[in-house]
Amino acid sequence: MRAVDLQRHLRHFLAVADALHFGRAAEELGMAQPPLSQSIRRLERELAVELFDRSGRRVSLTAAGQALVPEARAMLAADRRLRARMAEVRAAAARPPLRVGLVPETPASVVRELLVGLTEQAPDGEVDLREIPGAEQLRMLLDGRLDVGLLRHPVADPELRTVPVAEERLGVVLPRLSALARQPQVALGELAGHDLVLFPRRTSPEWHDEVLARCGQGGYVPERVRAAENAEVLLALVVAGRGVGLLAEEAARHEPRVVWRRLTGEPLQGRVFAVRPTRSAHPLAARFAEAAARARSDSGSGSGSGSGRPGTVGSLPGLAGIGDSTGPWAVVYDA
Repeated sequence: MRAVDLQRHLRHFLAVADALHFGRAAEELGMAQPPLSQSIRRLERELAVELFDRSGRRVSLTAAGQALVPEARAMLAADRRLRARMAEVRAAAARPPLRVGLVPETPASVVRELLVGLTEQAPDGEVDLREIPGAEQLRMLLDGRLDVGLLRHPVADPELRTVPVAEERLGVVLPRLSALARQPQVALGELAGHDLVLFPRRTSPEWHDEVLARCGQGGYVPERVRAAENAEVLLALVVAGRGVGLLAEEAARHEPRVVWRRLTGEPLQGRVFAVRPTRSAHPLAARFAEAAARARSDSGSGSGSGSGRPGTVGSLPGLAGIGDSTGPWAVVYDA
């Protein structure tokens, strides 16, 4: 007996087993009773057992029929799962890669955290990663050239949906021999007279302006703001005496010629958001955002674990600079 025929005969058998009446089972299946009876007889011949006792006024299951019921249900359920899985594979092969924008200097460990979570839901997907400044990401998200972006600031646009991913506390980076480096904490006003090294405004205009506004509120208005495309450039400029920098602590750990000091007063807190179009989105964009949210809420550190707030940078190892590949998916990384 072919596998396809066996599946059909098992469905017929379960219909009769549930109804214990050939006529009612035939009606439920939308077929005539004689073909149903023939199907059951063929199954009985194939298995070499009697499945129903037809000697009385009512149909009843034999011992063999009772034993077959759970096996038939399990076999048909496995068949449904197999077909659904193959449909997912076909759909994954037919859809284009998920295009993800990353702000410059997003570490591979952050991307890995998100991709691991996404793989649990869509193991056959493909993602195309691109380093793109925040302002350009927004334009690409709105005109359909990007499916999801990781940005350093929230987005107030009805056509876009945002999910917070991670947060970090910015501090000041100083040359190790600076007088301020001897203090455990530094007030923004104490930075007066120093130029500021900061990420370029074009990478995230709103966040750039917010940082400068907070500096001004704290009494620090730098005469010159020098742009650093990444954390390494920022640290090099600080070492060269071209200014002080604002950066997450982890970004400064690998440069022995600088020190990182916490700022006094209200924390200068940066965030990363996953942003995707509200409508006409890639089918995996929502899953990517869900994976980002889960990576946030599963954080093992202070503000993240189960609190509904973004996780700290420590929960996503290597997130070294909001002021600024590996993964289980097939990944294309365009720098």
